Amino acid sequence: MGSIILKFMLLLSFIFLLIVPSSLALINNNINPLKTYENDNYEYYSYQNMTDLFIDLAANNSKIMLLESLETSYEGRNIWMVKLSDNVSENEDEPNVLLMGAHHGNEKPSFEVLIYFIKHIVELYNKENTDDDQDGLVNEDIIDGLDNDEDGFVDEDPSEDRVRDVINNTQIFLIPMVNPDGVEANTRKNCAPNYGPFGNSNQITSYGVNINRNYGFDWIFYYLFPFRFHFFMNAWDLSSNYRGPYTYSENETRAVKKLVEDNNFKISLSYHSYSEIILFPWCHTTQKTPDEDLFLSIGENISRIDKYRLIPGSDYLIPRLGGNLGTSENWLYGEHGIIAFTMELCKRRAPTNPAIVLDTCIKHVGVNLYVCERAPSIDPKIKTDTYKSLYSFSPLL
Repeated sequence: MGSIILKFMLLLSFIFLLIVPSSLALINNNINPLKTYENDNYEYYSYQNMTDLFIDLAANNSKIMLLESLETSYEGRNIWMVKLSDNVSENEDEPNVLLMGAHHGNEKPSFEVLIYFIKHIVELYNKENTDDDQDGLVNEDIIDGLDNDEDGFVDEDPSEDRVRDVINNTQIFLIPMVNPDGVEANTRKNCAPNYGPFGNSNQITSYGVNINRNYGFDWIFYYLFPFRFHFFMNAWDLSSNYRGPYTYSENETRAVKKLVEDNNFKISLSYHSYSEIILFPWCHTTQKTPDEDLFLSIGENISRIDKYRLIPGSDYLIPRLGGNLGTSENWLYGEHGIIAFTMELCKRRAPTNPAIVLDTCIKHVGVNLYVCERAPSIDPKIKTDTYKSLYSFSPLL
């Protein structure tokens, strides 16, 4: 009897996984799942091409760029961290910003926007102010999603001074490929072997953990509300959402964990694809965070730049579909008080139209610069040491 019940639960969870991705993709009324793109020939960075680029950029821009390997993946690839700041080898008393991509290896725009951003920073930092649109004005149409000079074009004169101000007054930490093995395999999960759902098998039963379910913040809700949070699917090692045998079981999450614990971050953006939406905590309950107004203020300004839909956790979207546990934004905010957003890029998981990819990269240069400019004024209200007892023990769905 118990075996029949377990199989029924797994079937329900599997049906849920089939339905939810389609629902998420359609939450923006402008999304047409049948739309095709012309000129499909964009070539994303590979892990090796990114590595070669970063080594070259760091060597030629050593005053503002530092390259460091946080950890190696199961298959031996470096989990690269790029730091950008004026005195980059020092730990200055400046606000720290964390930008991450490719928790899921098949979400290619998530790392491409950060590679583009790094190139933008190092190119413009030492460049004189330039009239890029040749209209006689300099830096009048910065990357902010607006037509500031009212000439019918948007973001056509990026500001060199703006880049310098950001680099001179913040410390930016970027992990473009949190999951480099997944990027190379073009798979959602990493490539480490699993030994059963709880790691107690003597044989390899499958490969890969969903890195963005492996952060160890709110796993208790799997056991308190197993159906609501789809425990039987997230604990199944063959699932695309397999959380891992235990929290921080993976090299990738341990690398991020150590970086966060060693630095006092103010704000974080974790890039994913797709749906063109902006998410922030909580992603497991409709309860509002103690910093709801701050999240809304920053999120609305991000939305003005990239034109994405801002979805608060209290908007029912995520909790109504079951909620996500073990994600980076819940962990960063709930455990460390970092104002953390998840950015779902594009209308497809990995568009290959060059115009679409370039437009996404440029928009999010503006987004990244904005959050860096906002970082000094961020002062969260949450008290992380009392979070579980005061704010979110019960998911109000």
